[in-house]
Amino acid sequence: MSAVPPPTGAQPPVHSDYVLRTAQRTGLRPEEVPDIDALVTEDDTPVDSIFAEKEQRLLTHPLYAGWAAPDDKRPFLALSNVAYYFTPGQAALVPDVLLSLRAAPAGDLHRKEGHSYFQWLMGKPADVVVEIISDRRGGEGSYKMNLYARHGVPFYVLHDPRDLLGEGVLRAFALENGSYVPHPPGWFAGVGLGVTLWQGEFEDVTGCWLRWCDEQDRLIPTADERVQTAEQRAARLAARLRELGADPDA
Repeated sequence: MSAVPPPTGAQPPVHSDYVLRTAQRTGLRPEEVPDIDALVTEDDTPVDSIFAEKEQRLLTHPLYAGWAAPDDKRPFLALSNVAYYFTPGQAALVPDVLLSLRAAPAGDLHRKEGHSYFQWLMGKPADVVVEIISDRRGGEGSYKMNLYARHGVPFYVLHDPRDLLGEGVLRAFALENGSYVPHPPGWFAGVGLGVTLWQGEFEDVTGCWLRWCDEQDRLIPTADERVQTAEQRAARLAARLRELGADPDA
């Protein structure tokens, strides 16, 4: 039996499925794909308060319940309390809510790359970040704000329900020349949404809530509100039919 000849050159590196998937998604060479194995994508830290948890849901669920996003803005991600990594070597921020248009998870949600918002994998910053102020020490109006601006998030919203920072309950900012400048919250050009304060009841709690709205300041309804609106229309139609002598149940 003849001897097996020795290798004539270096063997090609073996890359993980994550590296190959990311290279295909981003156009990077496999050796350029950042390692995310050591990054913390969840640490089981609870949200600040029940109010914050409810408001986060009020800012995410209605968009998935039927927001008529312009075709060129789909798909989109509306996420709450999820780690946002700008670069592989930088610690994550955890915004209360982020909205990213024309974006989808960077991988299977059960894989590391699908756990968080990795800006270098998404290929773009989030379009809107919302922070809910529950403590003066959170840095939402200072270093966090500066980081979001530095990494290109176009719109930044601060909801300070108790005015802890003493600068107003609702403030919005737009990115100009790498810094945030005050911006009317009612409409974010290019996003197809704005934000507004709404006094009402959500999940049996009455309060002043931050809600998404359209350009005419009309709320983006929750799933329950959509059902209620449909039922009210049906009731009005049935009443009109009865006035005309018709049986709406026939």
